[in-house]
Amino acid sequence: MASINKLSVRGIRSFSPEDAEQVLEFYMPLTVIVGECGKTTIIEALKFAVCGALPPGKNAGQAFVHDPKSIGSTSVKANLKLRFTAHGGKSMVIVRSMEVTQKKTTMTFKQLDGNLRTVNNTGERIAMSHKCTELDRQIPLMLGVSKAILENVVFCHQEDASWPLQEGAVLKKKFDDIFDSTRYTKALDVFSKAKKEYVLKAKDHK
Repeated sequence: MASINKLSVRGIRSFSPEDAEQVLEFYMPLTVIVGECGKTTIIEALKFAVCGALPPGKNAGQAFVHDPKSIGSTSVKANLKLRFTAHGGKSMVIVRSMEVTQKKTTMTFKQLDGNLRTVNNTGERIAMSHKCTELDRQIPLMLGVSKAILENVVFCHQEDASWPLQEGAVLKKKFDDIFDSTRYTKALDVFSKAKKEYVLKAKDHK
């Protein structure tokens, strides 16, 4: 069974890039996170590590990374490391990095290429560099959970928690993504087409 084991955070929100990595361990069957602040940041970090999805809101990328001005710098590089067990039982580590740069009047956000680490059958450590979009596709597959479920259910941000109350068209799109109904509809079309072909072949043999 897939599971999330350990999260390391540095340079995210209030986690300063000048401090050592903050490490959080997750235990089976349940981990409870309590405290006055930082709970939402942990969920945001998990969601970004797994799906590559930034928190909601304008300029989400700039706000997600620690503010460079608060440490008297023009740029901050943030890092996330997530150790998880894939649904096949293999231990994996996903590393994602991003950078915010403060210019005269603007602040820019940039995602850097991440990498995926694991150990092969001989015990050798392997690190594979990937573009962000490729990681966004691979990690949900390794966890055995669709990206739509991870984003809208498992790691749903508190600002997006009211999505079940959205207007009909938007809500339908959400449920279509969660239940993968488009794939189901395509499968029905394939079966329907195959049935028609077999009926025609049966008539030819009569």
